[in-house]
Amino acid sequence: MRRADRLFQLVQLIRGRRLTTAAFLAQRLEVSERTVYRDVADLQHQGVPIEGEAGVGYRLGAGFELPPLMFTQDEASALVAAARLAQSWVDPALARDIESGLGKILSVLPPAARVSAEALALYAPAMGLDDALRARLQTLRETVQSHHKLRLQYHDVSGDASERTVRPLGCFYWGKVWTLSTWCELRNDFRGFRVDRMAAIEVLPERFRDEPGKTLADMLRQLKAETVQGKIVPQKPQDPPPWSDTAASGG
Repeated sequence: MRRADRLFQLVQLIRGRRLTTAAFLAQRLEVSERTVYRDVADLQHQGVPIEGEAGVGYRLGAGFELPPLMFTQDEASALVAAARLAQSWVDPALARDIESGLGKILSVLPPAARVSAEALALYAPAMGLDDALRARLQTLRETVQSHHKLRLQYHDVSGDASERTVRPLGCFYWGKVWTLSTWCELRNDFRGFRVDRMAAIEVLPERFRDEPGKTLADMLRQLKAETVQGKIVPQKPQDPPPWSDTAASGG
């Protein structure tokens, strides 16, 4: 890769993330971290408002814009493939937004790239989720975004019922089922719930604020630490992790 191309890609990678480490950039660009440090310093010297420092991470300052990008033929095909797969496994509102966004992308492609992308022989028939589960998933996704608390009526793997008031943190798809990761106020800990085992969902008027130790980032750090320590045994790729249901049912 030419250095000019590498510098352009470096800016794109930093722009696309809140905070980007030199290790991540080095891996993506297939160069050493020392090269990343030197490239960042050169870009800063040229006036690109990259904030941060070595060992901490980088982000792009406000107000910096690059010219609109044109997708390559392979990138356009990849977007079509991702959109077709996702539409079968997301809620109706998100599926419509995917279709609309993909249409806008295809409309600005050169004719040859558009024809090639639309002709991609990769499809995902709409057999993934039933209508009730799709509607439930949309409600959960929207409460994650709005920070509304939820009251769940839930049946665990053994069929035992429980009621929980939770802070929804994120929806996770495991190739087989969707789960909702939460901060459970009953257990004062993180808990995961399979969406298909929720008997009822009530969106509460009360909103929550992110608190240290109770956020999605905190949960992911905890899971990573427990996996490294061997407390969580990896499952088959198509199965949700053990904490997604046993924790919810047993804790």
